[in-house]
Amino acid sequence: MNETECRLPHPLVAAVPLLVLIGLLAVVITLFGSDSLSGGSQIALLMGLATCVAISMLIYRVPWKAFEVQMTKTLGGIAVTLLILLAVGMLSGSWMVSGVVPTLIYYGVQILSPQFFLIGACVICAFVSLLSGSSWTTIATIGVALLGIGNALGVSEAWTAGAIISGAYFGDKMSPLSDTTILASSTTGVDIFEHIRYMMLTTIPAFLITLVIFLVAGLGMGSDVVVQVEQYTEGLASTFNISLWTLLVPVLTAVLIARRMPSLIALFLSAMMAGVMALLLQPHILSQIGEGGDWPIIRGLAITYYGATAVDTGNASLNDLVSTGGMTGMLNTIWLIICAMCFGAVMVASGMIESITRLVISWVRHRLGLVFSTAGTGLFLNIATGDQFISIVLTADMFRHVYKRLGYEQRLLSRTCEDSATVTSVLVPWNTCGMTQSTVLGVSTLTYLPYCFFNILSPLMTIIVAAIGWRIKHTKENASAEG
Repeated sequence: MNETECRLPHPLVAAVPLLVLIGLLAVVITLFGSDSLSGGSQIALLMGLATCVAISMLIYRVPWKAFEVQMTKTLGGIAVTLLILLAVGMLSGSWMVSGVVPTLIYYGVQILSPQFFLIGACVICAFVSLLSGSSWTTIATIGVALLGIGNALGVSEAWTAGAIISGAYFGDKMSPLSDTTILASSTTGVDIFEHIRYMMLTTIPAFLITLVIFLVAGLGMGSDVVVQVEQYTEGLASTFNISLWTLLVPVLTAVLIARRMPSLIALFLSAMMAGVMALLLQPHILSQIGEGGDWPIIRGLAITYYGATAVDTGNASLNDLVSTGGMTGMLNTIWLIICAMCFGAVMVASGMIESITRLVISWVRHRLGLVFSTAGTGLFLNIATGDQFISIVLTADMFRHVYKRLGYEQRLLSRTCEDSATVTSVLVPWNTCGMTQSTVLGVSTLTYLPYCFFNILSPLMTIIVAAIGWRIKHTKENASAEG
């Protein structure tokens, strides 16, 4: 055992900051409920961080510089993510005020029926995400519109958000353009298309089961759903200039995505195009938003990008639907992400993450235990580090030698990383994905979590397939090392 290994905290000690965090988050959620992201959760994360640093410095003599270096490295790695969040804030405000989302809702509620809405929303998001390679872009654009359509049809926001997220993460996971797909394959040394083909064995069954659930749930809504189509269409038509010209914005956005434009640039340009559309078609709404100052239309457009907007449609529920938060609405999420990433960084720098995962790895002897431990580690790291990219990289690094020792192909590792770390990230309230999607959709993570069937089924499916042994092979050079 080398010096670094000797200095690793005992797993029970390493679990203390996590227990402190989980306990404080339970208190925060009890006290603040849906407002827990406005400060309470951030305090819980900082207290967990402080606990980790105190134990490491006082007991294990870890220098403060080690924490500073890791936090600097971690926060530097999410700079683009934070800018994407601000761009999403601009886009959500401009797509709403310009009439893009109202037009999609106006026609969508007349085309889609409540009975087939959930399965339709899931399939649409899966298709868009597969083409774009980005669940975040899909949810921030078509996902927001579908949520509005679901509200107009009387479908529960929790069910709608679950369908949107399930579809978006299926497409993201299976797209060769996805950053998580590229990361999982590259960190394990597996060809990306081989990685995608191998994922089909677990992903397709999980997605088909998800579609069946949404179909049955939708058919069961029948007489229980209160359709408010007429009220919504009248309210939208009397407030916004409903025009098919507004759909040029999502069409051009799709073109940018198809040309593999980076997400940040595509979202920013889409917000700019929506701003131009707002100036052309919705000047009366911009004037209303910017009243009380000079140049009200220009002032209204600026507020649409950065601040909260409220448009009076004459319908209270519709007013809530068309209100937006702009970039300001993303600040609590950004604040939370920074705190979560710093907590994850100190857990890594202290060696506590490595200590816990080494304990898990030491118990691995057979195929089922190997895959179960890998999937569990991916979920654990999403909870502990608050970021799916860190979870994928650390899980792959920690288990690479174990898979080789037991004689299993690296594509099994790459698939298991995606089946766990990628899709479960959105289920953790303080993870970057969970925080972002709950903010964008306006539905709390714990509210939509039970309805994200694909995200729940994916890690379960990878464990089931491992238990069966379907298409799981040993590498030739280690064929004798049966696990």
